[in-house]
Formats: sequence, C-alpha cells, structure tokens
Amino acid sequence: MPIRDHSLRYAGDATGFLLIHGLGGTPVELRLVARALHRAGHTVHCPQLAGHCGTEADLLATGWRDWAKSVLAELDRMRESCERVIVGGLSMGAVMAMHIAAERPLDVDGLALYAPTLRYDGWSIPWYSFLLKLLINTPVGQRFSFVEREPYGVKDKRTRHIILNAMASGDSAEAGLHGTPSRSVQQMWHLIARTRRQMSSITCPALLVHAREDDVAGLSNAFEVQRRLGGLVDAVILDDSYHLVTIDQQRDILIERSLGLAQRLSRAAPARRPVPLHADAVE
Repeated sequence: MPIRDHSLRYAGDATGFLLIHGLGGTPVELRLVARALHRAGHTVHCPQLAGHCGTEADLLATGWRDWAKSVLAELDRMRESCERVIVGGLSMGAVMAMHIAAERPLDVDGLALYAPTLRYDGWSIPWYSFLLKLLINTPVGQRFSFVEREPYGVKDKRTRHIILNAMASGDSAEAGLHGTPSRSVQQMWHLIARTRRQMSSITCPALLVHAREDDVAGLSNAFEVQRRLGGLVDAVILDDSYHLVTIDQQRDILIERSLGLAQRLSRAAPARRPVPLHADAVE
C-alpha cells in the first residue's frame, strides 16, 4: 500500500523556503514555522522524504540518495515560481539542506539550518551509543533501533504532552517513528560523511539556529557547521529550548531570524518577475 503524501505546500511570493524534516520524522515538525513564514508572504514547501510517514519497513526500503531525490524534485518545483529559494531543515534535514546547496549551488540562495545534526552527542543520548558504529554490520547492530526517550527533544511541557499523545496513537505521519532503525541511521552517516566533504564549497549565506541545551545534538554540532561552511554564517544560540527548535518555546526567534535572512536576500537580488500571492495552502 503506497504511503500517503503529507507534504506541506503554501503558495506565496517570489522568495521560497524549502524546509526538510528529520530522519524518521514528518513535515509536521515544520508546520508551525512554515505557516508563520507563509503569513509573512513567502512560498513554503515541506516535502515528505521518501520512505517516511509510513512503517519502519517503508523507511528501510529507502536510503539517503532517495531522500535527496525527494528534495531535489521539490527544489525543481519551487524554481518554476520562485526567484530565490532558501533551503533549510531540522536535524538531519539541515544536513540534507547543506548537501543540496553543494550539489545545486546555482539554485540555492541561502540556508536555514535548524539544530543541524552531524553526530548524536546531546545530553539525553546514552553513553554507550558510540558502540553502534562498531556493531552496525553485525546481526545485533542491524536489529538495533534508536528509541525516542525523555524529553523527546522538547523543553515545553505542553508541547511534549502533545507529542507523547501522537506517538501513542501510532500515527507516524504526526509524530514520526517511535524508533529509528540502525540501518537508516547508517544511511544518515553516509549523508553526513558526504556533506562534510562538501561544506567548504558552500558559500551562500546561512542562518544557523541551535539550542544550548540540545538533548540530541550538542552545541559542538553548531560549532563544526560554522567552522566548515565556506560562506557567512549567522549563528543564533537559544537558551530555553531543546532539539526540536521548530516547535519548542523559542520558535518565534527562529522564525524572526529566518524572515530576516529572506529580507536580506530580497534586498540583495530583487525578484525579476512578480509571483501572485495566494491565500490558500495545500497540505
């Protein structure tokens, strides 16, 4: 049975945001930010990555190249109506955004990197998780799954309660998979290794938003991204959020700084043709 498409698409002006969800996640992670950016007038697309929002088997049937193809197809779609496209994402989605910028530098005008994850080293990650890289090709390692645990990437207790209810419902389109299989994590490692080699070639302006107390990907991830990228990086460190910065209690700062990036790009390169602003949105 084919997976239902839960991509979000909001039609707006000539500046587009292409936002990518995380590994095992869902476009819902980006919905609040997407709606806010659209209310400011922008076009926003949040594609569902191949194999996501279904079962664990669906995810395992895909790899990082399949996920990248989902993003590239959406980038081509946006370029039909947008003069400028900012590619961004959450967690692994931020890594994918950098990879896309390296692959298609003429089509990516800016980056919006939310909690980029080059390694799982946050304070909630078990100390023994490093063993997975040693065991990944063994039968035990192949059967292992990273199971979500407290605080589920969210500091705001009300939002965390909503996430727990969604996870309990078993609807992976709302809360993502409860556990991420190790073979999919291995695919993410391949993407990260490829992206690390490309980062110095990425020269478009980048916004980087990371939580000081990120429970999944420590602040060292942000420092590495800032050090490796070849262009200007505007780094914002949040002091009252955890990993899921797009839904946690300081998301308004993230939205404000994302809009600021769009404004700077618009001033630097005005649109060559108008794109009609539509009030409707397709979800």
